[in-house]
Amino acid sequence: MSNVVLIGFMGTGKSAIGRVVAKILGYQFVDTDQMVEEITGLTINQIFRKYGEIRFRSEESLVINKLIGKDNLVVATGGGMTLNEANAEKLKKLGKIVLLTARPEIILERVSRKNTRPLLAKGKNLDNINKLIAERKESYIRCADIIFDTSGRNIEESAEEIVKILKEEWIDEKS
Repeated sequence: MSNVVLIGFMGTGKSAIGRVVAKILGYQFVDTDQMVEEITGLTINQIFRKYGEIRFRSEESLVINKLIGKDNLVVATGGGMTLNEANAEKLKKLGKIVLLTARPEIILERVSRKNTRPLLAKGKNLDNINKLIAERKESYIRCADIIFDTSGRNIEESAEEIVKILKEEWIDEKS
C-alpha cells in the first residue's frame, strides 16, 4: 500500500482522521487544501473570493501533480477534488482511495463550527449540503476503493477502523 487518499464531502473528517491514519501507519500526512494555501500564499476563502472556484481547482491539480511518484503518504483532498476527471484519475494512481461519508445533519453540525467553507457561503443549511452532496456523489463513488461512514464515530476509532480495513484489503490484494 503505497499511499492512502481520503476523499469526500467537507466535514466528513478527511483532515482530522487522515492525521491519525498517517500516525498509525508511520506515513506523512498531506492536506491538499493546506498545500494550495502554502503555494499561493492565500487562504482557500481568499482564492475563491479573488479568483473563483476555477482557479482553486487548477491549483488543486498542480498539487496532485507534485504528489505523483511519492510513497508513504496519507493525502486528505479538498471536497471537490474528484469533480475533475483528470484529478480523479491521478488520485487513483496515487494510492488506495477511501471515501469518507457522514449523514448530512452530522456534516452540518461539523461545518457550522468553522467559517472556512466558501461553497457554503450562501448558507450552512441542510438543503445546500444535500445539493452539493448530490452533485458530487457519483464522482466520489466512481473513485472509491473503500467507503467509510464517519457518522457517530470519533476520530481515533474511525482512523483505527480504516487502517484495519486497508490492511485487510491490501493483504487480500497481495495474496
